[in-house]
Amino acid sequence: MKLWLLRHAPVVLAPGLCYGASDVPADARLTRETAQAMAPQLPQGTPVWVSGLLRAQQLAGALQSLRPDLRAARIDPRLNEMDFGRWELKPWEHIPRSAFDDWMADFAHHRFGGSESTQQLLYRVAAAMADLRPATSGDVLWVTHAGVIRAVQHIVKSGAPQIREAGEWPKDAPEPGGWTWVEI
Repeated sequence: MKLWLLRHAPVVLAPGLCYGASDVPADARLTRETAQAMAPQLPQGTPVWVSGLLRAQQLAGALQSLRPDLRAARIDPRLNEMDFGRWELKPWEHIPRSAFDDWMADFAHHRFGGSESTQQLLYRVAAAMADLRPATSGDVLWVTHAGVIRAVQHIVKSGAPQIREAGEWPKDAPEPGGWTWVEI
Protein backbone atom coordinates (compact mmCIF):
# COMPACT_ATOMS: atom_id res chain seq x y z
CA MET A 1 0.00 0.00 0.00
CA LYS A 2 1.22 3.50 -0.81
CA LEU A 3 0.71 6.03 1.99
CA TRP A 4 0.79 9.59 0.65
CA LEU A 5 1.94 12.13 3.23
CA LEU A 6 0.82 15.68 2.45
CA ARG A 7 1.96 18.51 4.70
CA HIS A 8 -0.36 21.48 5.24
CA ALA A 9 0.44 24.77 3.49
CA PRO A 10 2.41 27.51 5.30
CA VAL A 11 0.63 28.90 8.34
CA VAL A 12 -0.47 32.46 8.99
CA LEU A 13 2.01 33.18 11.78
CA ALA A 14 5.10 35.27 12.15
CA PRO A 15 8.22 33.36 11.07
CA GLY A 16 10.26 31.64 13.74
CA LEU A 17 7.45 30.60 16.09
CA CYS A 18 7.19 27.13 17.60
CA TYR A 19 3.81 25.67 16.72
CA GLY A 20 2.76 22.06 16.93
CA ALA A 21 -0.56 21.36 18.60
CA SER A 22 -1.60 25.02 18.29
CA ASP A 23 -4.61 25.21 16.01
CA VAL A 24 -3.43 27.93 13.64
CA PRO A 25 -4.77 28.49 10.11
CA ALA A 26 -2.82 28.06 6.91
CA ASP A 27 -2.54 30.68 4.20
CA ALA A 28 -5.69 30.30 2.04
CA ARG A 29 -4.01 31.07 -1.31
CA LEU A 30 -1.12 28.68 -0.66
CA THR A 31 -3.57 26.03 0.52
CA ARG A 32 -5.42 26.27 -2.82
CA GLU A 33 -2.12 26.11 -4.74
CA THR A 34 -1.05 23.03 -2.78
CA ALA A 35 -4.39 21.33 -3.46
CA GLN A 36 -4.08 22.13 -7.18
CA ALA A 37 -0.59 20.63 -7.30
CA MET A 38 -1.57 17.50 -5.35
CA ALA A 39 -4.92 16.79 -7.02
CA PRO A 40 -3.53 15.13 -10.18
CA GLN A 41 -1.18 12.90 -8.18
CA LEU A 42 -3.77 10.77 -6.41
CA PRO A 43 -5.53 7.71 -7.81
CA GLN A 44 -9.30 7.76 -8.22
CA GLY A 45 -11.20 7.27 -4.97
CA THR A 46 -8.21 7.57 -2.63
CA PRO A 47 -9.25 7.53 1.05
CA VAL A 48 -8.29 10.72 2.89
CA TRP A 49 -7.30 10.87 6.56
CA VAL A 50 -6.71 14.29 8.06
CA SER A 51 -5.28 15.73 11.24
CA GLY A 52 -7.72 17.31 13.66
CA LEU A 53 -5.96 20.66 13.25
CA LEU A 54 -7.45 23.44 11.12
CA ARG A 55 -4.44 23.94 8.82
CA ALA A 56 -4.62 20.31 7.67
CA GLN A 57 -8.41 20.32 7.40
CA GLN A 58 -8.26 23.43 5.19
CA LEU A 59 -6.05 21.54 2.75
CA ALA A 60 -8.15 18.38 2.81
CA GLY A 61 -11.25 20.46 2.04
CA ALA A 62 -9.54 22.32 -0.81
CA LEU A 63 -8.30 19.05 -2.27
CA GLN A 64 -11.71 17.41 -2.08
CA SER A 65 -13.34 20.42 -3.76
CA LEU A 66 -11.06 19.72 -6.74
CA ARG A 67 -11.41 15.95 -6.52
CA PRO A 68 -14.94 14.98 -5.44
CA ASP A 69 -14.04 11.34 -6.19
CA LEU A 70 -11.82 11.25 -3.10
CA ARG A 71 -13.47 9.65 -0.13
CA ALA A 72 -14.80 11.85 2.66
CA ALA A 73 -11.99 12.90 4.98
CA ARG A 74 -11.62 10.86 8.14
CA ILE A 75 -10.51 13.22 10.93
CA ASP A 76 -7.97 11.48 13.14
CA PRO A 77 -6.25 13.38 15.98
CA ARG A 78 -3.45 10.80 15.91
CA LEU A 79 -2.27 12.68 12.80
CA ASN A 80 -1.93 15.96 14.76
CA GLU A 81 1.47 17.57 15.12
CA MET A 82 3.50 17.01 18.28
CA ASP A 83 2.41 19.07 21.28
CA PHE A 84 5.25 21.36 22.42
CA GLY A 85 3.40 22.40 25.59
CA ARG A 86 4.61 25.65 27.12
CA TRP A 87 6.79 26.37 24.06
CA GLU A 88 3.78 26.57 21.73
CA LEU A 89 3.63 29.91 19.89
CA LYS A 90 6.90 31.10 21.46
CA PRO A 91 9.79 32.21 19.25
CA TRP A 92 12.25 29.32 18.85
CA GLU A 93 15.05 31.74 19.71
CA HIS A 94 13.45 32.45 23.12
CA ILE A 95 13.35 28.81 24.15
CA PRO A 96 16.28 28.23 26.53
CA ARG A 97 19.18 26.18 25.19
CA SER A 98 18.83 23.97 28.27
CA ALA A 99 15.35 22.92 27.08
CA PHE A 100 16.86 21.59 23.84
CA ASP A 101 19.75 19.97 25.72
CA ASP A 102 17.32 18.13 28.01
CA TRP A 103 15.34 16.91 24.99
CA MET A 104 18.42 15.70 23.13
CA ALA A 105 19.72 13.94 26.27
CA ASP A 106 16.53 11.84 26.42
CA PHE A 107 15.10 12.26 22.94
CA ALA A 108 12.61 9.41 23.25
CA HIS A 109 11.01 10.22 26.59
CA HIS A 110 11.62 13.88 27.42
CA ARG A 111 8.48 15.98 27.02
CA PHE A 112 9.80 19.08 25.26
CA GLY A 113 7.56 21.85 26.60
CA GLY A 114 6.06 19.46 29.14
CA SER A 115 3.30 17.88 27.06
CA GLU A 116 4.36 15.12 24.67
CA SER A 117 7.48 13.06 24.06
CA THR A 118 8.81 11.89 20.73
CA GLN A 119 8.06 8.31 21.83
CA GLN A 120 4.41 9.20 22.49
CA LEU A 121 4.18 10.75 19.03
CA LEU A 122 5.64 7.58 17.50
CA TYR A 123 3.21 5.33 19.36
CA ARG A 124 0.13 7.28 18.24
CA VAL A 125 1.32 7.43 14.62
CA ALA A 126 2.09 3.69 14.70
CA ALA A 127 -1.44 3.03 15.99
CA ALA A 128 -2.90 5.01 13.07
CA MET A 129 -0.68 3.10 10.63
CA ALA A 130 -1.85 -0.20 12.11
CA ASP A 131 -5.45 0.83 11.47
CA LEU A 132 -4.63 1.29 7.78
CA ARG A 133 -3.59 -2.28 7.15
CA PRO A 134 -6.86 -4.12 7.74
CA ALA A 135 -8.98 -1.35 6.22
CA THR A 136 -7.20 -0.53 3.01
CA SER A 137 -5.37 -2.27 0.20
CA GLY A 138 -4.76 0.67 -2.16
CA ASP A 139 -3.37 4.16 -1.77
CA VAL A 140 -4.26 6.33 1.22
CA LEU A 141 -3.63 10.04 1.75
CA TRP A 142 -2.77 11.56 5.12
CA VAL A 143 -3.02 15.35 5.30
CA THR A 144 -0.80 16.05 8.24
CA HIS A 145 2.35 17.69 9.67
CA ALA A 146 6.14 17.44 9.53
CA GLY A 147 6.45 15.59 12.86
CA VAL A 148 3.94 12.94 11.82
CA ILE A 149 5.65 12.53 8.44
CA ARG A 150 9.02 12.05 10.15
CA ALA A 151 7.43 9.56 12.56
CA VAL A 152 6.05 7.53 9.61
CA GLN A 153 9.46 7.62 7.92
CA HIS A 154 11.16 6.43 11.10
CA ILE A 155 8.69 3.59 11.63
CA VAL A 156 8.98 2.41 8.03
CA LYS A 157 12.79 2.60 8.03
CA SER A 158 13.37 1.02 11.45
CA GLY A 159 10.43 -1.39 11.37
CA ALA A 160 9.31 -0.30 14.85
CA PRO A 161 7.86 2.73 16.64
CA GLN A 162 10.68 2.89 19.20
CA ILE A 163 13.48 5.45 19.14
CA ARG A 164 16.57 5.75 21.31
CA GLU A 165 18.31 8.95 20.28
CA ALA A 166 17.89 12.06 18.15
CA GLY A 167 20.32 10.76 15.52
CA GLU A 168 17.70 8.17 14.50
CA TRP A 169 15.05 10.83 13.77
CA PRO A 170 14.60 11.57 10.04
CA LYS A 171 16.10 14.92 9.09
CA ASP A 172 13.95 15.56 6.03
CA ALA A 173 10.25 16.20 5.72
CA PRO A 174 8.42 18.01 2.93
CA GLU A 175 8.26 21.78 3.21
CA PRO A 176 4.79 23.18 3.99
CA GLY A 177 2.60 22.34 1.01
CA GLY A 178 4.86 19.49 -0.06
CA TRP A 179 4.37 15.73 -0.05
CA THR A 180 6.07 12.40 -0.14
CA TRP A 181 4.94 8.80 0.06
CA VAL A 182 6.02 5.54 1.64
CA GLU A 183 5.23 1.95 0.86
CA ILE A 184 3.77 0.09 3.85
